[in-house]
Amino acid sequence: MNISVVIPLLNEEESLEELHDWIVRVMKSNQYSYEILFIDDGSNDGSWDRIVSLARKNPCVKGIRFSKNFGKSQALHAGFLQARGEVVITMDADLQDNPEEIPELFEMISRDSFDLVSGWKKVRYDSVFSKNLPSKLFNWAARRTSGVRLHDFNCGLKAFRSDVVKNIEVSGEMHRYIPVLVKNAGYPRIGEKIVQHQARKYGRTKFGMERFINGFLDLITIWFVSKFGRRPMHLFGALGVLMFIIGFGFALYLGIDKLFINPYDRLITDRPQFFVALTAMIIGTQFFLAGFLGEIILRNKKQGPSYKIIDRLNE
Repeated sequence: MNISVVIPLLNEEESLEELHDWIVRVMKSNQYSYEILFIDDGSNDGSWDRIVSLARKNPCVKGIRFSKNFGKSQALHAGFLQARGEVVITMDADLQDNPEEIPELFEMISRDSFDLVSGWKKVRYDSVFSKNLPSKLFNWAARRTSGVRLHDFNCGLKAFRSDVVKNIEVSGEMHRYIPVLVKNAGYPRIGEKIVQHQARKYGRTKFGMERFINGFLDLITIWFVSKFGRRPMHLFGALGVLMFIIGFGFALYLGIDKLFINPYDRLITDRPQFFVALTAMIIGTQFFLAGFLGEIILRNKKQGPSYKIIDRLNE
């Protein structure tokens, strides 16, 4: 099979049939063998019924239905596990991603040997203040912390080699930083393609203001995982040593001062340096413990993202 198209969705009933027909036209005109995987992330409209109807008409359509809304990352992960194509294309279900981009994305993977090709929505039709400016800020910060030189990390339209999606784990809300996960998994050949962005035709966006806070927290997480994910003791141990040296230095100063310089001065416990020393040594010990716990956790078996599938079509 040439291409697997993975489409996570939440309450996109109105757009699914139009998107399906558009993808099918592109596949037939280019004579690709394909499958379309719709992952219903707990929709409460008629999205699942529409997927079932499309699967009855087209055997290339598959559907996965979650028991409730678990998030885009978990939906993508489930789709990656089921995908069977040589190239895996991801796109959103709201018709803002153009299926006409699929042939060139496919060629960039198969001809130019990229591991991942990420879309770049250079011209956007979203609100300037609610989406465009925050997106530019996120992308700038992601480039600086990860070293991956992409303009648009969070574009839904991406193409992957099949072995890449089988060796990354997208959990939490890390779908924003999939290129960083790919790089960290040992796939450095990451390309970019300017893609056409279209105004939303049906419904409304599913992401609110909380995504800004979550995005920055995820950025900190991805920075830590990139730098110290395989060696947490290197970070926490260094911080622990630093704090312990600071605490021990204050304690040594207090001891020398009390024994040899001012033996009849006030009690050590009445001096602020005592509490600085005590606090610094306690924090240093806690950093050491955090590092050891991190190393122990790394040696345990990795667990996949936790979600429940209640329906699967065309297994």
